[in-house]
Parts: sequence; C-alpha cells; structure tokens
Amino acid sequence: MSSLFDQSALVTLAELLVTAARRAGADAADAIATRGVSLSVEVRDGTVEESTRSEDDDLGLRVLVGKRQAVVSTNDLARDGVDALAERAVAMARVAPEDPYAGLADATLLAKSIPDLDLVDHTMPDVSVLEARAQAAEAAGLAVSGVSKSGGASASTGIGGMVLVTSTGFTGIYVGSRHSVSMTAIAGEGTRMERDYDWSSAVHAGDLDDPEQIGRTAGERAVKRLDPRKVSTRKVPVVYDPRVAGSLVSHLVSAVNGASIARKTSLLRDKLGQQIFGRGIRIVDDPLRRRGLRSHPFDAEGVAGKPMALVEDGVITSWILDCATARELGMTTTGHAQRGVSSTPSPSASNVHLAPGAETPGELIGDISDGLYVTDLIGMGVNMVTGDYSRGAAGFWIENGQLTYPVSEVTIAGNLIEMFGTMHPGNDLVFRHGVNAPTVRVEGLTVAGL
Repeated sequence: MSSLFDQSALVTLAELLVTAARRAGADAADAIATRGVSLSVEVRDGTVEESTRSEDDDLGLRVLVGKRQAVVSTNDLARDGVDALAERAVAMARVAPEDPYAGLADATLLAKSIPDLDLVDHTMPDVSVLEARAQAAEAAGLAVSGVSKSGGASASTGIGGMVLVTSTGFTGIYVGSRHSVSMTAIAGEGTRMERDYDWSSAVHAGDLDDPEQIGRTAGERAVKRLDPRKVSTRKVPVVYDPRVAGSLVSHLVSAVNGASIARKTSLLRDKLGQQIFGRGIRIVDDPLRRRGLRSHPFDAEGVAGKPMALVEDGVITSWILDCATARELGMTTTGHAQRGVSSTPSPSASNVHLAPGAETPGELIGDISDGLYVTDLIGMGVNMVTGDYSRGAAGFWIENGQLTYPVSEVTIAGNLIEMFGTMHPGNDLVFRHGVNAPTVRVEGLTVAGL
C-alpha cells in the first residue's frame, strides 16, 4: 500500500522532463505528474451491482520559447521517451502564437515549505469494507417506514497526488485520500413515488458520516416529499437548505474567477471593492484547511496557498487568479492555478465557505408568513453575464414560520446582484463539501408555479 503514496518515481520523471526541455531549447518549462487510484462499489437490493478499480499515472510538460508555449502529455512513463517528448513540445511551442501573458510563476511567490494538511489516510479499505458500508446505508434507508424501493447505494475510496517541477527550481509533492458513501431512497408507489438522497465524503474514513445515518436520512427525506403540491406564482422570501445553499456561493465563485473578469463575461467585472452583500457577510477560500476536500499546500504553478477572503463585510475584495490572468489584469496571482496534464494553468477556487450568521434556521424562517424552503435545485438557468437567475426547485412551503407541505415543480427566479444583497446566513455551517454554506435566506424571489 505504501508504494501508492510514494511519488519519488514521478518526481524523477518530472525532473528529467524539465531538464530535457531546457536541453531541447526551451527558455522555461514545468512538468506535472498526477496519480489517481480509485475503488468503488455500487449496491442495489443488497446485491453488488458493480465494482470498479482504476489506477493511472500521467505526465504533462509545458514549455515556453519566448512568449510562445505548448503542452504535451503522456501516460507512457518509460524514461527513454523523455527526450522525444521534450523535443516535440519545444517544436510545437516554436510555431504556436505568442501569448503576452504566458510564463512561469515568479520565484518569489513559490512555496518555500509544504505544510502538513493531514490529507492522507493510509488505510485504503478493500472491496469487502466498501460493500459493507454501501449495504448498511441501503438497509437503513429501506427500513424507514414509507420507503418502497432503493435507488442504490455506493461507497468508494481513492487517492490522488500531484508532483510539480519547474525550471526555476521548485519541486513540490502532495497526496490526498478520499472516502465516500451515499444512498438514494424511493418512497411511495406508482405515480406517487418520490426520491431523495444523502451522502458523505471525507479525506479520512473516520470523518465519514455513519452509513446507517446516511441511509436513514435519505429515506426520511424521500418520505417527507410524498404528495407534493404546486403553488401559485408569487414573490416571497426563499430559504435555502444547507445542501443547496452552497450553490449561491458557487455562483459568486464563478463571478470572481479571473478568467471571467479578463473576458468581461462576469456580472461582477466592475465590482471589485464594492459593497455587493449585506454588512457582516464573509466568504472565504482556504486551500490550507486541514482535511479539506479541496486542500492543497501549493497551486499548479507552485505558488504558496493561503486563506483569503473573497468577500469581507459584504465587499468584493479579490478575484481568483492564476499567473496568466493576473498579468492580463495587471495584478498578482492569488495562488489559485489549477491544471491537468494536458492543459495550461487556469484559475480555480479551493475550499470555499460562507461564514455563519447569528440566527438559527428556525429564526430565519420564524417571521415568514408565506415562503419557500428549498431542498433541491434543478437545471442550470443562471446567466453569469447578466446575473439573471431561474432554477427549478422542490422543497417545503413555509406558512406562519413553519414548514408545512412539500412543494415541487416550481421555478425560483431573480437576479444574483439583488439576491447577494439580501442574503442572510444561519448559524448552522458544517464543512461537508468543497463549497459550504449554512442555511441561507434570500428576500423577494419570484416563485412560479400554477
């Protein structure tokens, strides 16, 4: 098992690639090596339907000749192919169009040390353990009164790692593990059937939610959705359950991505430093969160990671930048480069969360005489240029401060700028995903039904 976590062979190959690229005429180069190992099991009605395992190591080389760059990749890790790969990359770069923003990260920005983020669970469970987790989740879901069928349960485990070597002298390595379990339950019969789900994902298996609790929650959610009603169109407060509230944060993350800003395709392109959210709203990106699902000690250009507020006291404080987009915007990278072996770097967020507020979910709902509590969103009807927002939704109708009956086949509509301005977070933030948020209340959305 230890050999899966040992990246030394990949480090050697990446170093050989960079050296070969310089020898072939590159002015600068970096090489990235990735490792992925995964094992998953899917169960339905107590029987294993599918069990899959995959392992792959891949290499990518980026070379720069002046302001021209090229990327090549391979999964053939034989050392005797290093020179040929480097020569091909340099030849490609020489005929590529110039990119005035291309280049490696400035050496002063590179990570000088690699913090221990506790990203590795060295115990990788075998198929029998995954089967037991999935079967326990499914059995618990089926045991809930009103659940008629299983939509399936699954459990998985895996490791992923990255090696980065640059011609400026940087060598960085990190490895992370991942475990997950999920269950989908179906309640009712015939045309009355409703489904719902629950799942848990964690870096360490010990941090996973109990599989039986996952199953029970999925079953209980499905039963609560039985016999949904439709509602007439009206403008009301909408409260987002934590499992969908993160989507609002994701829209903000997309809007402050440096690539969108540079292309002028973001609704926030001229809003840096402006008050968009209410006072007290804070949204943070933290690549260094211990055991975070998207944690990493350095980005895909070797730049040191650090926690950063995207929104502070309601004000947009930063874009998400890699080196190229930062140069294009006349700024400095924020250490958010992401890259696959066959692509150049581009900006991407890490662990993002909306900081909790002071009110409980009950208090957020308590003064609503007529409103919608959303537990499920459908479709991707969000225009990130204009901010127009329209998504299918399901959940529960709020009357006089209480959740009453289930609602489905409705659409909620508004504009993100206005929605951001009226967001009120609850105090129930739990870190379960890559993007996390507590319960969130948004004022004055149009709920379109009958």
